[in-house]
Amino acid sequence: MSSASQSRPWDVHRLPSAEGRNFLVTGGNAGIGYFVAEQLAATGAVVVLGSRDAAKADAAMASIRSRVPGARVRQLRLDLADLPSLKAAVDGLDLDRLDAVVHNAGVALDDPPRRETGDGHELMFGTNHLGHFALTQWLAPVLSAAPAGRIVTVGSFAARSERLDLDDLQSTRDYRPKRTYGRSKLAQMCFGFELDRRLRAVGSTVLSVVAHPGGALDSLTPSRPPVRVTTPGQRLRALPAGLLVQGKEAGAWPVVRAVLDAEVQGGQLWGPRVFGLRGTPRREPVPPHMADPAVAAHLWAAGVELAGTETHLGFR
Repeated sequence: MSSASQSRPWDVHRLPSAEGRNFLVTGGNAGIGYFVAEQLAATGAVVVLGSRDAAKADAAMASIRSRVPGARVRQLRLDLADLPSLKAAVDGLDLDRLDAVVHNAGVALDDPPRRETGDGHELMFGTNHLGHFALTQWLAPVLSAAPAGRIVTVGSFAARSERLDLDDLQSTRDYRPKRTYGRSKLAQMCFGFELDRRLRAVGSTVLSVVAHPGGALDSLTPSRPPVRVTTPGQRLRALPAGLLVQGKEAGAWPVVRAVLDAEVQGGQLWGPRVFGLRGTPRREPVPPHMADPAVAAHLWAAGVELAGTETHLGFR
């Protein structure tokens, strides 16, 4: 990339070329993940949509191709709630190298009862955090094979007000869906920062970056039928909220910058410019509770035990 392109202000509507690069977006068939995939596809990269549902992934790819002429998109069957399936899924990538993975897929439950994955883990913690924790191990060889691989973990603004209960990571004693979701996203973000520290310690060329979409509402999101349809009435009713938050197309901007910007460094946090809720992407200070080394060490050890991974996750 030329020095001129590096010094030019970041423009969410004029992304740099990523021709020849390969990206994987987990949960790329809907929500923030869909718009991340659509925007990355416009750079000329190969974009793989990780999805549990082949039909939804097909619909997402058709939508992307209708908006991005020549888009190079394909899908990968990926179920983060099924930890034993992840190695075979990654084998199905059939890529010599992966330039970036976006850890985006997630489950958000609004009501009880507490649910578990087939492996016996609380569903949100097991999918959002443990699934990506385990996936990282299997992706390590192809990420390390890229000249400058990146792992971009998509967190949540909700994680700012949460704290992890290290004695009850899976909410077995006190399950409240919204709090459990926020804590699962906090666990993801803590993992992203700790992962970068460990990558630096072993001299890896791979970077770990954390990004969040701010406040991203479906009702402010542009339609992408059949992936997502927003009616004029929904958009009209949501206009007042647009003073504070935004749609999911804009919510994808910090994630896309974390993937593409040559000046982004490992261990950074990226989010929307206006109060962390809306606007163009900017770097944010990392809240202390997301970077506490003692909490990170405990969470990492729990991840190794619960997900059955190696301590170093395969990075050298």
